[in-house]
Amino acid sequence: MKLLNRMFCLFMWVPAHQAALAAQPFPLAGTWTLVAADRLLPDGSRVPDYGEAPAGLMMIDTNGRYAVQIYQRGRPRFTGGDKKSGTAQEFRAAVEGSSTHFGQLAIDEPSHTLTFIIESAAFSNWEGTRQERRYTLKGDELSYRVPARPDGHVPLSVWRRLR
Repeated sequence: MKLLNRMFCLFMWVPAHQAALAAQPFPLAGTWTLVAADRLLPDGSRVPDYGEAPAGLMMIDTNGRYAVQIYQRGRPRFTGGDKKSGTAQEFRAAVEGSSTHFGQLAIDEPSHTLTFIIESAAFSNWEGTRQERRYTLKGDELSYRVPARPDGHVPLSVWRRLR
């Protein structure tokens, strides 16, 4: 009888435990503000990638859906007041001075790896891709490295969770 009771408890505990795990919010859920958007150069030095004081916001919901926006402050305005009539220089500054994408985020805590499953991005080459990024989480500060660019520079993003 004791064996049956134990088996019954085990069979009841496993689904309840799995449901509790599934109900837990995504560990990085919240709103994050950009602290730094830098580049690591092949010689090991670190330089700003979006100017000295970039602006950015990352929002992650409890299911791991995310949206990232990074902007260089001080980008030139479109003189015509309409982005459809911008000059080549205005378009270049707009594209090079921002990075935006959204999709699904997966986390592998033991290996400290984030996987961005990018649904849509301002840089269209990223759409439909999966990008793994090594991350560090210290309290409310999250940093990760973006895959290296063709020139060997490695973008580094640092975020602080807003409370």
